[in-house]
This record gives sequence, structure tokens and C-alpha cells, in this order.
Amino acid sequence: MSASFPTDAPAGLSATELLQRLIRFNTVNPPGQEHEANEYLAGMLEAAGFTVTLVGRTPERPNLIAELRAPEGAPEGPVLGLLSHVDTVLAAPEDWRHDPWSGDLQDGEIWGRGAIDMKSQTAAEVTAALDLVRDGWRPSRGALKIFVVVDEETGGSEGAVWLCENHPDLARCDLLLNEGGGAPLRFRDRLHYGVCVGEKGPLRFALKASGRAAHGATPGLGDNALVRLAPLITRLAEAELPYDVAPAVASMLDGLGLDGADPERSYAALRAEDADLAAAIEPMAKITFSPNIVTTGDKINVIPDRAELFVDCRVPPNVPTEDAKARILAAIGELPDGVEVEWRMTVPGNDSPGHGELFDALQEWLGDHVPGAGIVPTFLPGFTDSRTWREAFPDVVAYGFFPHRNLELREQAGRMHAKDERIDVEDLEFATACFRDVTRRILG
Repeated sequence: MSASFPTDAPAGLSATELLQRLIRFNTVNPPGQEHEANEYLAGMLEAAGFTVTLVGRTPERPNLIAELRAPEGAPEGPVLGLLSHVDTVLAAPEDWRHDPWSGDLQDGEIWGRGAIDMKSQTAAEVTAALDLVRDGWRPSRGALKIFVVVDEETGGSEGAVWLCENHPDLARCDLLLNEGGGAPLRFRDRLHYGVCVGEKGPLRFALKASGRAAHGATPGLGDNALVRLAPLITRLAEAELPYDVAPAVASMLDGLGLDGADPERSYAALRAEDADLAAAIEPMAKITFSPNIVTTGDKINVIPDRAELFVDCRVPPNVPTEDAKARILAAIGELPDGVEVEWRMTVPGNDSPGHGELFDALQEWLGDHVPGAGIVPTFLPGFTDSRTWREAFPDVVAYGFFPHRNLELREQAGRMHAKDERIDVEDLEFATACFRDVTRRILG
């Protein structure tokens, strides 16, 4: 429901100041408790003339939707959504050089949990929208929607998923900008900005082994279930699955000066020239799996009769689930007696076209502000709330993009969910300018 939201924010609050304030709201999820942050943002946006709604499964975790439409009688146009989430992962203050909820500004950097993931994008998108309105701007066609959701870090059941399922009219948009791309990567002395047009889907499974318990002092009398899993761990670690190069990944390889039609040769060349970059982007083009957790008995003197190996598997958007399962089983090979596969979590990969009005707008903006830089479509090995919008609204074009001027991809990825998370003020201002200018270009 719409309401009136008080705010103590001064007019003209900068993205830096807004990010500092957002960091000071402790929104570690669980439990989240994002209501204070979103009520604060709601007050600012309502005061600027947006129609604001806070709605959630519980009062403590409301999602924010702020809308500014073109005047009545204006030409038809797209609805552009700027999406972010304000919940964060945990932080241990004793491990940090600055309090993770301080929002300290030092040496041109803003410190705190969420500075990269992703209160910075919230601050940039909201500030861009407010700057436009203060300059007298209104959409000349379509509408602008600001989405600030909760619960992304644990899957979105209180946030994006709940909102799209229960309030589709509020959530619906045609174009969407979210997290997942924009940090530049340098290859062959050229900067390339990645626009995340798709995400791999998790296809998680367990290998379950059964055996026979016995006293640990007499192993010959037992049948150790854990030992049955040992060779399977090695097979998974060493398996090589074929490339599945979607058009977007082929375009990325071409944009880097490689050959999207020959991924084997392209990735071999990339590994030889820049092994770290290859490790970051090669997973976009194939099924990957990582054996990460083993559970078994809890007594040192008992041979376990049950053991489970949990595997995190990710599948590109262009690979059907049943095909992926068949390839995985082939890679594992023949299962020992007493071992079975149990599929646990299946979320199909998802993507949007790597071309069109929104891609062109981002490309044009980068051409104006970073002359000589390339722009390439990418896939995210993990997943974000973009997948929820793509599932709920099949025609939406959803991209991950938050451009940095200084911080490159390798370092940016290392700060996410890590201690001493921080962002360069120039990068924050750079992204704010992008959201402001692209919004004006799309909506007039």
C-alpha cells in the first residue's frame, strides 16, 4: 500500500552520502530487518514526487517500489526498472580495518558491508533518479521504476520471488538494470566492460553412499560408506565437460579479439595469456561442478554406514536440464555399489538478448565516457534476482551492469562478501552518472 514516509535526508544528498547512510543500517540476512533502510529511501523518493509502495510478506521486510510515469497523453514507451537489494551477508567486525557498519570515508573509498554487494548500486540508482527529478525531468514516454528488494542473499523468497508472484503489476517492467556486470576487465591492453545478459542455473546434487557400520578398531568387519565416495570426488575434480557456447559468449570472445566460433582454441589462448581471466570467464561456456561438502558419521571410533557428497553444479542457459543431467552422469562414470545420485536443486539458466535498445544505450554511454573501451555480453556463473524477473516476465530484457572507472573485475570480485569491503567514490559517481544518462536516453 502507498503511504507517507518521513525522511531526514537533505535535498541534494550525494550518492556517497546516501551509501554511507545505507551501510549504517545493519541489514545482515538473516534476519534482514531491511524496513528502516527502505522506509528511509521511500521518504526521499516520495518527497521527490514518486509514487511509492512498500509491500512485503512481513512488516519487518518490505520491498520498495517507486514509480514515475510520463504525463497522461504522452506517447507509449517502455517501463525501465532499476533494481537492487539492501540485505547483506554477515560481517565479523574483528576482522575488518573499519567497522563494517561505519560507512567510513577514507582516502577516497567508502568502507562497509554492502559497499560492493550491493548498497552502492542502490545509492547510485536512487541518487540518479532524484538528480533527474531535481533538474525538472519527467519521462516523456513510459515510466521509471525503482525496485529495492529484500532477501536476495538467501534466495529472494521474501523479496524478488514474493514480489513477482504476489504483486506482478508492481514488479512488471520492460527493461531492467541490476547487479552482475560492469566492472571492466583488461585484456591485450584494452578495457572491456561486461554487460551481464544471462546467468547459469544451479543444478545441485548429492551422491549418497551406504555401507555397514563397525567398530573403528576392526575395519575389516565394516564397509566404510565414506571410502565409496573417495574416487567420485577425484572424478568430479578432474572431469572436463564440452563447451556450450551461447551467442552471447561467442560475442564476448569475439569482442576480446578471440574467436567465438572456436572456443577450444580461444580459451587455450586465453589461459596462456591470462590464466586468472580465463578462470573467471571460462565457466560461462560450460557445465561446471564443484564437490564441496561431505557429511558422514560423528564418532571417530565408528565406521560410517552413511555418507553424502554435496556438489554445486552450474549449467549455462542454453543447456536443457535433462541434457545436463546426462552429461553429469557420464562425467561421474559408473557408480560403485551402494552409491546413488539425488538431484537437490534445479534452477534453469536464464538470459536476455545481447542486443537491442538497452544494450545500445549502455554501449553509447561507454563510448562517450570511456573512449576506446569495448563492451561485451557476459554470463554470470552465479545468479541474482534478474532470474526472477526473467521467469515472471518472459519478455523483459534484464541486464547486470554497474560500471566502474577505476576498480577492475579481478579486484572487485575479491571484495564481494569479503572483509574490508569498500568502493571507490569515483566509481560510485561514475555509475550514478550512467544510470542518470541512460534513464534519460531510454525514457526521453
